[in-house]
Amino acid sequence: MSPCIAVVGLGYVGLPVALGFAKHFPGTMGFDISTSRVEALCAGDDVTGEASSECLRASNLTLTSNPEDMNRCNVFIICVPTPIYPNRLPDLRPLDSASRMVAKVMPKGAIVVYESTVYPGVTEEYCGAILANVSGLRQGVDFKLGYSPERINPGDKEHTFEKIVKVVAG
Repeated sequence: MSPCIAVVGLGYVGLPVALGFAKHFPGTMGFDISTSRVEALCAGDDVTGEASSECLRASNLTLTSNPEDMNRCNVFIICVPTPIYPNRLPDLRPLDSASRMVAKVMPKGAIVVYESTVYPGVTEEYCGAILANVSGLRQGVDFKLGYSPERINPGDKEHTFEKIVKVVAG
């Protein structure tokens, strides 16, 4: 099965990741829950400043805010924020929401990689459990998990996504 990649979350991390994959994997999809964000990107406007209008217009990246559009994908790269509560604990709600959404569309054999900044155990024990519970698939058997630490420095035009060494653990 050839990869059909969906990048979930099109912020300062997800957008460069999606554009990078789209250069090498036709049919790559970029998803964001914000319809206005997707509309702006389709119009060539990236408020994060990570992608120029020319880059957005030249890309073959498919952009959507409809989760059902991802049902043809079998690789999911989740790039959602992990904000911190005032008590300095991470807010895992974006990861929870993204995991539930992906679990509803991922097929048997899917690969799910998390780019969000998390503490040890969150990928496998927290996110993996959500994926398994919602999808009915078995983690490690019916779908695989991976983690790739965020390596993007917002606004840095020298050390871009395509120029830095990327580590992915699975």
